[in-house]
Amino acid sequence: MKKNLLEKLNGKRNKLVAIALLTAALAVTGCSAEDVSNILNQTVTEQSDTSAVEGNGSSENAEAAVSGDNSSESAQSGSDSSESYMANGSTTASSSSLIDTSNLFSDRDLEQEADLTDAEYITLTSGEDVTISSEGVYVISGEVTGTSIIVDADSAKVQLVLDGVTITNTTAPAIYVKAADKVFVTTTDSTNTLKVTGTFTADGTTNTDAVIYSKDDLVFNGVGTLNIESTANGISGKDDVKVTGGTYNITADEDGIEANDSLSINDGSFNITAGKDALHSENSDDLTVGYVYINGGDYTLKATDDGIQATTVLMINDGNINVNAAEALEGTYIQINGGTIDIYATDDGINASNKSTAYDVVIEINGGDISIEMASGDTDALDANGSLIINGGNIDITAQFAFDYDTTAELNGGTITVNGEEVTEITESMPMGGGRGGMGGFGGQAPNGEMPSGEAPSGNFPSGEAPNGEMPSGGFQGGQAPSGEMPSGEAPSGNRQGGFQKGQKQNGNTSASSSNASAQ
Repeated sequence: MKKNLLEKLNGKRNKLVAIALLTAALAVTGCSAEDVSNILNQTVTEQSDTSAVEGNGSSENAEAAVSGDNSSESAQSGSDSSESYMANGSTTASSSSLIDTSNLFSDRDLEQEADLTDAEYITLTSGEDVTISSEGVYVISGEVTGTSIIVDADSAKVQLVLDGVTITNTTAPAIYVKAADKVFVTTTDSTNTLKVTGTFTADGTTNTDAVIYSKDDLVFNGVGTLNIESTANGISGKDDVKVTGGTYNITADEDGIEANDSLSINDGSFNITAGKDALHSENSDDLTVGYVYINGGDYTLKATDDGIQATTVLMINDGNINVNAAEALEGTYIQINGGTIDIYATDDGINASNKSTAYDVVIEINGGDISIEMASGDTDALDANGSLIINGGNIDITAQFAFDYDTTAELNGGTITVNGEEVTEITESMPMGGGRGGMGGFGGQAPNGEMPSGEAPSGNFPSGEAPNGEMPSGGFQGGQAPSGEMPSGEAPSGNRQGGFQKGQKQNGNTSASSSNASAQ
């Protein structure tokens, strides 16, 4: 109480001093009494505003005052990651600074069983399309060929409850949403199979190139299984696509699931084999959208191109994710907050590239258990065409080149193991590496795989000189000495294993690394 009293007295004293000074200024400058009054009022108001924001000095309270209560976000999204370390590594913000998950899934989205009180029941007939033009719940069954379920219901909400449906078409989608506010595709405790076996035929100017094709929002939920086979895309949504439950087995010659504005998954089981990307979100007309958000679920993804690709943000909060692809995870800003992720990739394991100018190019890992195994060759486990920031998590890398980044790298927490040994710093490939654009060098290893201890193949190089004299401009090209002869003990230039990478060792020898700054 004494402290509060002193603070009040000090506050009054400061005000009196301010009044005295302003009064003196009034006398010198000739300002009016009204001017002084306005200045005093502004000063008091600014102090009051500052107190309101600062509160008790807690930055958390200040953030809450700005962002509002985010308790609903935690309840719906299931995320326990409340901070996002942005590209400069020093600014923290709510995860909504990347994706606002506070109202991402509605209560109806999260319901896994439909309310069938007023449902209409439809039994399909081969060769006859079914058109739904009004809001409601429709329970559908039947095994047919040459039949499409068409939703053309303006701004209505329509729920399609698949209860043992099998549709095999040649050229048209099994489900085609022409117009609606939102369409729910809900599976009962049943197995449902949708196939398109031939070449898709366009609907006027609309290229309906998916087994389930929608021009508006799609939500998938339920307790059953949906099998999809396609000669193009499995599921294609030209707005937002959300999944909150159900089992999905998809085989597609192109993308497994694609969305224009966003692909958001809260739960579900996914087994996808894709000729292009397994999960894909991109809007070529608006590069500020096209994000992928994963908050749970089980995934087995096999893709010729990308396992998961986002134009803007790829955020993973939870889930069991197994990816086998050329590039496993790709986006502009990739944020991993949790989950178990197992990757095998033949190009890049996790790649942040400049697909959108709306976000910084960043790989940010705050948590999770991540295992990355890379194929041999010019491949990178973590490839950021911008910044690489690791704040937490357990990362186990098996690769020739573990890290590639263009701007900055930070290791603020977590555990990283590279080829069986823990590393304590993130190091970029040396410029003398044998990768693309490198300067040649000795290829990292002698023919027997052992690195000569501190010596060049024929002995120590004099400072600034090659074995036979002065170093020609540009250094050794292709691993040759200035005379064109291969130094004794040098591996042939075609067998270079790359250059040196600081901070990493493999089997007791300095492992090779390469810089790959190009966007993938």
